[in-house]
Amino acid sequence: MSTETSNGSNLSTVALVSLCHVMMSREVSDRVASAGFPITNSHSAVFGQMTNEGMRLTELARGANITPQAMGQLVDELENQGYLRRRPDPTDRRAKLIDLTQLGRQCVDAGITVIDEMEREISDKLGPHERRQLRLMLQQLLATDT
Repeated sequence: MSTETSNGSNLSTVALVSLCHVMMSREVSDRVASAGFPITNSHSAVFGQMTNEGMRLTELARGANITPQAMGQLVDELENQGYLRRRPDPTDRRAKLIDLTQLGRQCVDAGITVIDEMEREISDKLGPHERRQLRLMLQQLLATDT
């Protein structure tokens, strides 16, 4: 039986970071969908790493840390919704590049707007100094020894 309080104070740091990630990811996709772009949380695995030059499916999968098959399914969904297109890779005609359509770029722009709003909300809730401190601490956790 858990003795967790409503603010999660008895949860581990790992659980708190994970819950924040899930909550914020859902919030981004929900707000983007409310802005007229019906995407799901899992689609952020694609949108979050797209470049203007286009990317191969294997690059997208590696960047999202998911299988190429799972990424292929996400790309198929987004292509069917008109957000992405596949085109021949000019450096290797056997390969395909995946890039954003105009609708996909509009969806990404909506996502950037939502993230900017959420950044302001975090500053309002924590204060600007604490937000900077949180960013620094998260960056420290993400830093890898090379």
